[in-house]
Amino acid sequence: MNQFLIFLIAFSFNTTSKEQWTEVNTLDETIVLDLKYATKDNFVKEKLYDCPRCFLRPDVAKAVIAAHKELKKKGYGGLKLFDCYRPRPIQRKLWKILPDDRYVANPDKGSMHNRGSAVDLTIVDKKGKELDMGTEFDYFGPEGYHSYTKLSKQVLTNRKLLRETLAKHGLHHIKTEWWHYSYRAKQYELSDWVWGCNKK
Repeated sequence: MNQFLIFLIAFSFNTTSKEQWTEVNTLDETIVLDLKYATKDNFVKEKLYDCPRCFLRPDVAKAVIAAHKELKKKGYGGLKLFDCYRPRPIQRKLWKILPDDRYVANPDKGSMHNRGSAVDLTIVDKKGKELDMGTEFDYFGPEGYHSYTKLSKQVLTNRKLLRETLAKHGLHHIKTEWWHYSYRAKQYELSDWVWGCNKK
């Protein structure tokens, strides 16, 4: 293969990647990242990402940032992100550790995370402290459901604030996880793309 053809392939890949993906904190550096799967501080107790980077489809990233800015205008610190786009190779690792579709989507079917259209998040106050949502992120039980109401008034208010703010920007909740929101205005394909750790 000649050098010119190699250049064209590399250029095409890089251009496509830039068009398909947005690194969220490049849109607003004040958004907080606490990407749990880049650490061992997660429910499988294993580090799954080589480095903590948060990518989403461009329209999804813009929606998240819009919600973040709205919360800041209301006097909060904004959003903290726990997980963003999750490549299917990582989903396969997760499935191998916990092959239970109550908690982990089968990678053959894939999830909204694998499409770059879902994000796990919470709200922080001005000092960066997470608002009380009643459970920790990735708590698998009825207390994490939106329908669960045996919680303090403040927790219910915090969850409502998160839910209503994100809904304004096209990000919608699921029943069983207060932290999970997805963008449904567009359909995206499953992706195996894995980001690099060198940001240059």
